[in-house]
Amino acid sequence: MQSFPNARGGVIVEAMAARIIENRAYLSEIDGKIGDGDHGVNMAKGFGMAAERLKRRDASLSEAFALLGGVLMGEIGGSMGPLYGMTFAEFAEAIEGQERIDAKLFSIMLHKGLEGVQSIGSAKVGDKTLLDSFVPAVQAFDGATAKGQSFADALNALSTAADKGRDSTIDLVAKIGRASRLGERSRGVLDAGATSCAMILGSLADGAKARLT
Repeated sequence: MQSFPNARGGVIVEAMAARIIENRAYLSEIDGKIGDGDHGVNMAKGFGMAAERLKRRDASLSEAFALLGGVLMGEIGGSMGPLYGMTFAEFAEAIEGQERIDAKLFSIMLHKGLEGVQSIGSAKVGDKTLLDSFVPAVQAFDGATAKGQSFADALNALSTAADKGRDSTIDLVAKIGRASRLGERSRGVLDAGATSCAMILGSLADGAKARLT
């Protein structure tokens, strides 16, 4: 059965941070069309701070998630800090103390992170938020494993579904947050949160696949 080590998994979070930082301007550009325009800046700030601290330690994946969650919840502004902070804090708790992470544990981790986000707000799929990427991604992962597909194939399904969920937000009308005030004018633009979520889940899947044995 495929699995990957928790130990030294901090490199997965460092790669995730690099992707967010690389797309800082793009994320802020998207956000600026229907929101405050600071999503990329705030995300890059938080992920960058976490990555800088991870450079000085040989962190496990659970330790890196906990550190990132703490930074996002406590040290950056914007609406996404608490949402993503809760996600990574829950990820960390799910795998803390576990030597290896298999598909079953990975699913538990995903669900705990998703439940953390959902515990904060009232958003649901279709409201043009990060949940439009997150929920179908988790469902696709579970669907793949239920069909007997390998961990690697399930991770591919996760990434694909996250991207499709991101793209679906173009045709949605925002129901939550500042963008909701625009009503129909919010249609035709990607949601910044769904876009960053797809990036995060894609990076997580790539990092896990690279370490599978």
